[in-house]
Parts: sequence; C-alpha cells; structure tokens
Amino acid sequence: MTTRSAHADAAGRGDLFDCRCPTRQLLDRIGTKWTSMAVKVLADAAPDEVRFAELRRRMPGVSQKMLSVTLQNLTRDGLVARRVEPTVPPRVHYRLTELGLSLEVPLAALRTWAEDHMAEIDRANAADAALDQPTFP
Repeated sequence: MTTRSAHADAAGRGDLFDCRCPTRQLLDRIGTKWTSMAVKVLADAAPDEVRFAELRRRMPGVSQKMLSVTLQNLTRDGLVARRVEPTVPPRVHYRLTELGLSLEVPLAALRTWAEDHMAEIDRANAADAALDQPTFP
C-alpha cells in the first residue's frame, strides 16, 4: 500500500513553494554535505555494499553519530538499503537502492559545481568581509 502526500499533485510531485509540503524537509535531508558524501561513497561501490566503518573512514570529519543519523534518514527515505549480519558484534552493510542511485547524478553535479566555483565564492566572501571592516579617518 502506498500513500500520497496531501501536498503532492495528481502526478505525485511535491511543491517546494507550499510551506506545508514535505518536499522542504526532504531537501533539508538530501542537501547536506554528509548525505552527498555518503551517496558518493555508496554510488562508487554500487552494486556492492559498504560497511559502516568503511563509510566512516571514507568520509573525513563525520562523527559516528552524524553518519548513523544520515544513514537512518537515507534508509527511511528508501534511498539506502541496510543489511545486518547476525554476528557479535553485528556487521551492518549499506548500499544504494535504485532510487538512491538516481540521486547520485544531481548530487554529483552539485558537488562538481561547488568544487569548480569554490575560489569565486571564497573571493566573494573575502570581499564582503572587507566591506564589513570599520574604517577610521
């Protein structure tokens, strides 16, 4: 049984400009650096799985808690599949679903854009910071 958001149109498409539409929360979740990095690592491994510890090693700076929350969100949204081996301690494996794989293309474009334009953004930030400096006669 599938449910449809009360804020989706007949085709099932959300409306970002409707403040009650869950599309806004979805964009908050998929628009984070940790989501982008996790999707990239999992896409690079596809169709194979990646264990939690390996994901953490390949995502510099991510805490165990933040990676766990990110993966929980991605799993809940149907973008990542989780498999637990009943060992002691349990081995947890992750892989992108087909829906998750479809997210890699737009996230890759966004990552590329950010990397290509970082120097320009840095210059704009530096220029703005210089304007905020007090001037003395």
